[in-house]
Amino acid sequence: MTLPEIRWEENQTPHAARWRSESGAAPPKRVVVVDDTLTADMAYRQACEGVGLLWRGDYQNARQLLQAMTRRVDKRPRKPVDTLLDAFNQHRQIQSQRARILGMLLIPFEAGHGIPLRRAPDARQACEAAHGPAAEPYVASLRELLGLIGAFEWRKKGVEIPALGARIHPHYGVFSPVRGEYVDLVARAPLPPGGTAFDIGTGTGVLAAVLARRGVRRIVGTDQDPRALACAQDNLERLGLQNQVELARVDLYPEGRASLIVCNPPWLPARPSSPVEHAVYDPDSRMLRGFLDGLAAHLAPAGEGWLILSDLAEHLGLRSREQLLEMFRLAGLRVVDRMDTRPTHGRAKDPSDPLYAARSKEVTSLWRLAAA
Repeated sequence: MTLPEIRWEENQTPHAARWRSESGAAPPKRVVVVDDTLTADMAYRQACEGVGLLWRGDYQNARQLLQAMTRRVDKRPRKPVDTLLDAFNQHRQIQSQRARILGMLLIPFEAGHGIPLRRAPDARQACEAAHGPAAEPYVASLRELLGLIGAFEWRKKGVEIPALGARIHPHYGVFSPVRGEYVDLVARAPLPPGGTAFDIGTGTGVLAAVLARRGVRRIVGTDQDPRALACAQDNLERLGLQNQVELARVDLYPEGRASLIVCNPPWLPARPSSPVEHAVYDPDSRMLRGFLDGLAAHLAPAGEGWLILSDLAEHLGLRSREQLLEMFRLAGLRVVDRMDTRPTHGRAKDPSDPLYAARSKEVTSLWRLAAA
């Protein structure tokens, strides 16, 4: 894929470089070169106007400037809203505007991902893990660079999974299993008879690994994202489970049938605003409907499908419980049982969160489904 170009003038000379954006943001149409003399107020004002600020000063000063811009963005008042759905839509709009404004502080990169700024970190490994090799110079936002560095640290450190007694190492752009309550549900639910399983949308491979540790002899994990499949393969090899789990790049189901089919789709039926949001937002419930509609045809006799789904969408007014149950019925499925758990993450207990009224009531469920 050819990257777009970003253009600017420096010392009265036109310049251009490739533009990288993991969020899918277009390059700013106007770019000015700035340094340590730029004030936070001026930076914030220009960023709000859509001006890209290409940094030529000290790297650590750029980080401080980004923090100052963030404080100014977060001080903007919110309009009162009437419903949780309005609060959700407002929250998404504000988050999108916030990302756009803060994404205007830009950092130059050399070929090979080096950063030609004073006191800049060596972020070459983090950038290569996300982007692959860089044969030519490019420009990216400082905010995205910090995200890459943070993600690389998570990849090295890993996430402790009590159900495995081990760590899962998420790659950049692959949803991290920090919400451990849904993993615990898969570790506790009674296994149906038979020794085969499909893990639809395997991501990091965490659920496939849990099933393998529980004694399921053969598991096929599927995903459309090459990053996810590489991440799952890495984790399965770390855990010594690569011989029990086969990975396949397909949309939803592999060929054949299984005694157990597990799916943890994105929980909110809304349109993602960037590629990295696909793990959270499922437009028109495409993945959920696809899983349900194909489930009966891929279950072995007496087999079960396990749908792991939060009811946050119901509290936000994005989907009702009646609509979910109707999806089951139209797909020719019946509910065998349901196991519930409450989230333990910080936002569920934070009254300052704009969606606290919904998050505080959230329940995550494992629906045990069978052919009707």
